[in-house]
Amino acid sequence: MTEREKMAAGLDYYDMDPELSAMRNRARKLLRDFNRSDFLEGDGPNPVLKELLGTMADGVFIEMPFHCAYGVNLHLGENVYFNAGCAILDCADVRVGANSMFGPAVQIYTATHAFDPVERASGRESAQPITIGHDVWVGGGAILCPGVTIGDNAVIGAGSVVTKDIPANVVAVGNPCRVVRELEIG
Repeated sequence: MTEREKMAAGLDYYDMDPELSAMRNRARKLLRDFNRSDFLEGDGPNPVLKELLGTMADGVFIEMPFHCAYGVNLHLGENVYFNAGCAILDCADVRVGANSMFGPAVQIYTATHAFDPVERASGRESAQPITIGHDVWVGGGAILCPGVTIGDNAVIGAGSVVTKDIPANVVAVGNPCRVVRELEIG
């Protein structure tokens, strides 16, 4: 298996592999173009984002500045909105359902590293996918850790650190993020 295939399969991979480095450099160049552009809301689909992201449905809008590691592992549903300063380490798939919104400086991390310092220094890491349902609202400064799933209609409070799955139809806050109440949808 190539290091890219290992990364996609959730296995340990060497992050400085030439193919992965080239993919990150491609993303950096596209992000540089995106973050320097004068693209405005209402201009239609951003062509740089179309090239950068794995999939992007209609109505996606991402404020600048924006950062991601690869881009190709990001899959955004209709009308997804990211406010300014969001960063996504998409070493594994990040799937976001329609009509989900992210406040400023939200961070989404799929990459994880060994606890053992010798293993960590080897340059090996792994990644776990993140799934975010439809109609989710993630408050500013929240951090989503590797492997979490956030259910449909959930609200994640600003500054929360999501370390475990959050069910649908709830408000969850804190560090670590925990459910504080259920939502009545209807």
